[in-house]
Amino acid sequence: MMDNTRCLTLLLLLLVVQSCDPGKAPADEGGYFKVTGQTMGSVYNITYRDDEGRNLKPDIDQLLIEINQDVSTYIDESTISKFNQSDSFLDLETDGNQHFLKNVHEAKRIFEVTGGAFDPTVMPLVNYWGFGYDGRHKVSKVDSVKVDSLLELVGFQKVGLSTEGTSIEKRVPGMQLDFSGCAKGYAIDAVGNLLEEKGIENYLVEIGRDTKAKGLNSKGNAWRIAISLPKEGAALNEFHSIVELKDMALATSGNYQNFYEVNGIKYSHTIHPKTGYPERNKILSASVFAPDGMTADAYATAFMVMGLEEAFALAERLEEVDAYFIYRESDAQMGVMATSNSPSSTAVSD
Repeated sequence: MMDNTRCLTLLLLLLVVQSCDPGKAPADEGGYFKVTGQTMGSVYNITYRDDEGRNLKPDIDQLLIEINQDVSTYIDESTISKFNQSDSFLDLETDGNQHFLKNVHEAKRIFEVTGGAFDPTVMPLVNYWGFGYDGRHKVSKVDSVKVDSLLELVGFQKVGLSTEGTSIEKRVPGMQLDFSGCAKGYAIDAVGNLLEEKGIENYLVEIGRDTKAKGLNSKGNAWRIAISLPKEGAALNEFHSIVELKDMALATSGNYQNFYEVNGIKYSHTIHPKTGYPERNKILSASVFAPDGMTADAYATAFMVMGLEEAFALAERLEEVDAYFIYRESDAQMGVMATSNSPSSTAVSD
């Protein structure tokens, strides 16, 4: 018969082994679990309800790795990098290119709907202005001739995709693709699909400022999502408003964080594909609600390019999206314009 000390020791060891079980996740109230990690230059946070208590982080991480292997311009051997480095043609008749192809097809659709405001072929200009995979750098003296020459490479109509989807070509040598304006949205959709395939009906997936929600939170309510205060130097916990999100995605794009200044002039990462220059208009941030994350992400990017009046008019016409714009008024105060069917919001800033 074991003495009490030995029994206690064995019990403690058993508890340690159970707590380290990679198949289990730490439970929150109501059987909700939280996992976090890094991807696409951002932090991801995922909350889901699972009666089986499964730790799905390994599956999520593997999926995100596979997506990055297709669409990240920061990975030399990714599918998109192979296309960008190719002379004119890339054979896609191999396994593992589905993420790349889905981004190509959706990018083409949004490009056409927005009249070219969303255009992933802007990559050469993104690199020139110092916001691309070539490395962060400031343009101290703008070369307008260089900008004009790079504009010749821009235009999604210059991408050729075979009917079977087995090959993609450059119709203009030197053109390149950049899916940073839609890839995070695609990723939250893919993670959401993974969760649903495993029977998860209540979840929240967030990568950067892109979020997808399904079902209800641990309190039985719609998920409440904060829209950041679009102000330079704002803390991560400074919010402009709170919106309720249920069975839809939300993506926010803005220029108040990713920019630099040279000789008193600010250059943002939003490059206008028709002028070749960083776009400057009165939109501070564009938040888009849509059934899926990729649609929301792509339109949020396009709306930042289009400017307030044109973007709002398009958002009102589109059945698949709603939008919430925070803009700079003439007196330097913040104004809000929201489409008629946007989810209810609560202001949290002065």
